[in-house]
Amino acid sequence: MTSDDYSSDYAEDEAVQSRSSTLRETTDLLDRYSDKINLDQYLGASHRTTRDKSERATVDQVLDPRTVGFLGKLFKNGTITRINGCISTGKEANVYHAVNENNGREYAVKIYKTSILVFKDRERYVDGEFRFRNTKSQSNPRKMVRTWAEKEFRNLKRLYSSGIPSPEPIDLKSHVLVMEYLTKGEGQPSPKLKDYQFKDLDEVVDYYQRMLVDMRLMFQKCRLIHADLSEYNTIVHKDDLYIFDVSQSVEPEHPMAMDFLRMDIKNVNDYFSRVKKINVYPERLIFRYIIDPWGIIDDTGKVEVEDRTTLKEYLNGIPLKSDDEKENQQDEIFRSLHLVTSLHNLEERDFQRFREGHVDTLVDLVRTADLMTEDDDEEEVSTDEENEEGEEEGSENENDDDSSDHTDSETPSKLKRFEDKDDKKKRKQAAKEKAREKRKTKMNKNVKKRLVKKSHKH
Repeated sequence: MTSDDYSSDYAEDEAVQSRSSTLRETTDLLDRYSDKINLDQYLGASHRTTRDKSERATVDQVLDPRTVGFLGKLFKNGTITRINGCISTGKEANVYHAVNENNGREYAVKIYKTSILVFKDRERYVDGEFRFRNTKSQSNPRKMVRTWAEKEFRNLKRLYSSGIPSPEPIDLKSHVLVMEYLTKGEGQPSPKLKDYQFKDLDEVVDYYQRMLVDMRLMFQKCRLIHADLSEYNTIVHKDDLYIFDVSQSVEPEHPMAMDFLRMDIKNVNDYFSRVKKINVYPERLIFRYIIDPWGIIDDTGKVEVEDRTTLKEYLNGIPLKSDDEKENQQDEIFRSLHLVTSLHNLEERDFQRFREGHVDTLVDLVRTADLMTEDDDEEEVSTDEENEEGEEEGSENENDDDSSDHTDSETPSKLKRFEDKDDKKKRKQAAKEKAREKRKTKMNKNVKKRLVKKSHKH
């Protein structure tokens, strides 16, 4: 045998020993907590033994030695005293039913999988987040999954502390998250929105408005956008709508935050209009309803977000979506817009448009889509849909001018978004002519570089 053969055999022996050691460690830990951990499917007060090999592999996939070690810490600190079985399995995580027999509370233990590759596209939900700016080695599945679990825990804390119905976060150990278990009694989980049996059409409308109110409160109070909101990630619990699964939620400053918000709005509208067959609000108006910073100003000058009753009453004043072709076209244009949240997210080519007044900064920056024509300039979008905020502020300014004593009250506004259509065309044409004349006398770059080098030498 050659030396290469010996080294190959040695490597194989090392691999076998390593696997054996891992299996022994897992077995020892499971034996230690065998009387407290049940891995079978949890069906309320009963269990179903998992016999199917593929299903069993899915259940056990998250329980490596490190994970069992983190579960051991939860047992030691008294957070939970028993795991009764697996509630659900998914691509990213398994959820187990647990209890604390000392206080009688039920918990959901969410264990993220560390041996899968579904997190390859998850970096976009973390990159650009100020909270996770120092996160490193996102290509490492174990480190990425730990960041993902921490993100969900912190987002849940924001929702719960702000009074938005959501499961209470209890504890976090690396990629093992413990939260409140939403149950309707006897271990039976509260239904997801997609499985909830509505009493009548009025209740459907009520839950639709509740979801929109929660989206606004998430944005204004928690500074969060869900980024995956749908009927699958909401639960009807105690006659209220609870939001969960917020691991991918981002702050409004995230580069893709506005795109995620627009996607959430579309998902919600699609479910209630196509599945529940009710009239919904136009997407662009919902977008504006969520991001507009209007509020009640208290004696200290602090702006407070309105209560749920006020927010719901405001919704009743928004016109519902109709079959009008022009209105549907406006929503289609809104879906195609390039949305940015700050100047840092503007591309280099956008700055010229910003200087010319094509990008506004009332709330968040929004660049109109290339498909919009010159004739549509009066409908250019500023911060939400089609510069409706600008039009409203314009009308308010006009009213203020009429009521004031200034002599220049009839002078037209100098703001570019308020100028007349013909004046805008003339201004653009004049700018083009000026740029054309400037290019005629512009120095060639190569000549300029040579002159700069000569000046440095002297």
